[in-house]
Order: sequence, then C-alpha cells, then structure tokens
Amino acid sequence: MTDYRALEQQYGLPLLPKRDLVAVRGQGALLYDENGDEYIDFAAGIAVASLGHSHPKLVAAIQRQAEILITCPNIMYNDRRSELLKQLVEITPASLTRAYLCNSGAESIEAALKFARLHTGRSNFVTAMRGFHGRTMGAVSATYTPKYRAAFEPLIPGFSYVPFNKIDKLEAAVDDNTAAVMFELVQGEGGVNPAQADYVAAARELCSDRGALLIIDEIQTGFCRTGKFFACDHFGLEPDMMCVAKAMGGGVPIGATLLNAEIQVETGLHGTTFGGNALACAAALAAIDVYQSDNLAARAAEMGDYFEQQLNVADLSQVRALRRLGLMIGIELKQKVQDKLAQLLEHRIVALPAGPNVIRMLPPLIVEKEQIDRVTAVLRELLA
Repeated sequence: MTDYRALEQQYGLPLLPKRDLVAVRGQGALLYDENGDEYIDFAAGIAVASLGHSHPKLVAAIQRQAEILITCPNIMYNDRRSELLKQLVEITPASLTRAYLCNSGAESIEAALKFARLHTGRSNFVTAMRGFHGRTMGAVSATYTPKYRAAFEPLIPGFSYVPFNKIDKLEAAVDDNTAAVMFELVQGEGGVNPAQADYVAAARELCSDRGALLIIDEIQTGFCRTGKFFACDHFGLEPDMMCVAKAMGGGVPIGATLLNAEIQVETGLHGTTFGGNALACAAALAAIDVYQSDNLAARAAEMGDYFEQQLNVADLSQVRALRRLGLMIGIELKQKVQDKLAQLLEHRIVALPAGPNVIRMLPPLIVEKEQIDRVTAVLRELLA
C-alpha cells in the first residue's frame, strides 16, 4: 500500500500540523481513511464542507458544468458567473449591490483592502485583536496575532488593532486617515468570540460619521454557519463591504468581496485569472440552492441548540465556557487543548483548535442528531 503520509512529508511543505489521518473519501458528516475506518468530521474542512462531503446536488452540478465549460476569463461574459453575481447580491445585506469573485478568503480580504484605499483615498485600517483574516501579506497585516505576523515583518504599514467589543478603544483608533474598520462578527481562530450588538451598532455609526468604510469578514461565518444566512443578519447590519469564501462553493475553492454602490474601482486596477471561473460558479450556485431549499440556517440554529443541551457543560469541570452561535462552537478549557484534540481523534472525531485552550467544532450543517450524540458522549467523557 502506498504510504501517503511519507509522500506528503517528503514532497510537501510542513506548514500546518498534521492529524494522523489519511482522508480518502467523505460522505455527509463522515470521513473515511485509506483503511476504510470511519471518522465524524466536526471540522468540515475548516468550515468549508457545510453541506457535508460529496453532497449529491453539488456533485451533479460540478459534473454537468465540467462537461460544458470549466474556465472562462473575465475578459468575456459568462452565464454561470453572471447568475452567481446576481444571486450573491440578492442574498447578502441590502447595502451590498455588486460583487468581485475570487478564489479564497484571503483574496477577498486583499481586494477589500485595495478597494477601501481606492475609494477613500486614505491609507490606514483598524482591525480587532484576536482577529484572523488570512495568510497573504495584506490579510496577515490585518491580523493581530504575532505568531502569524512576526516572521514576515516588516508588513504593510498603516494597521492598528483594538480590543474586540470595546467601543471606547475603537472610537479612539478611528481618525481622518482611516480607510476602513474590519472585523469578524464571530472571531473564529481567536476563540469563537461573538461580537456584542452594541459594539456592532457603534462601529457602523462611527464609520459613517468619520468617513471610513466598514468591512465585515464573513469568510467563516457566512452561508448559514451561525444560524442565519450571514452573521450580519443577527444584527441587522448593513456593511460597506463583506468578504465571503469557505462554504460558498460547498468545498470548491471560491470567494467574493461584496461592495456598496458608492465604491468604484476603475478597469485594470485589480483582477484575477481563475476568479469567477465557470466550474466554481456552478458549484456555488448549487450550494446556495441547497442552503436555501433545505433551510440550513434554521437547521444550524436547531442543531447548535441540541449540541449545547447534550453537552451540558455545567457538569464538566475542565470547561471554563461554551461560546456558540448556530453550529460555530467554541469550548474553552482550563488547559491547553492539543491533548484533547488528539484524544478526540483516537475516538475518530475530527475537531479544531481556536487558540491554545479552545476546542472549535464546525460540523457540517447536515449533521444528524445521532452523530452529535456520539460526539457529545465522548466530550463528556474526556472533559469531566
């Protein structure tokens, strides 16, 4: 049998710590390794496989499109691309009237930063401590956590960071040279920390008053993850730009930056080779159709409530707090989580960290109660 671990170790860069699992097949909320052993996937490709693995409607859409047209550059029009642009504007907050299509969350952030500078003529940005926006130079400049930044300094100048949910600190940071304020409505890598409603309202008012744009990073929270189609919907928020990716294509790489009508970008100032390709757009259209037709936002809210009830953290002495919005779940421990993540994998459960002491769980939105029962039973055993 081929040793796939050895192949990746020899020919790949060890950029992320590997789980001792070779995933070769997936179905719904389950993964299977090269030996046919079954795992419950409560990472969902880091919030990517929100429809589960190999959803039949997504597979069919990709197969159909692959037979027709796979790629189409942005120097010409395309049917799938135009339909997806229209669909995105229809499902996102009313303030957003156009979209730029790209391939990933980091690319959507890069575009938003460039568009903000172009529109405002200003150079500076204010983002949140413990926020995470990606690994490219602009995105990592916007990210506060030193472990992502230090090795690549000097980074792009003009970024400052304020404590999340502290209105007075945000007010003090935004000035006449601030192009935009940008933050996640639930900090994912930063510990699954939800924004407070008064902070969100204050940020919107502050940006409007001081001529800065408000950019919301919905890369991890978008497409029904939090129990609403977008996390903005919990707050009635109308941002100036919104960045989305991850679950947008159901597993196929695609991202987008949504913009309000006032933000203008001249032809030739930004672009992409693969962004908006026909195959990825067909996948995103199929995924969005399932999110809508199967009412997966309501299902995420229901299954998230069920998970919390079954876990019952009040009885778990190792748990400091449970933070959750829909099926975006953070279990904060009184210790570091790496040993617990390894023990979960021994029980054939895949989960993620969110900082040093938070177990992050992002199950597919189609997860069944029986699968939640299996996971919470193991958590109760490990965290008692």
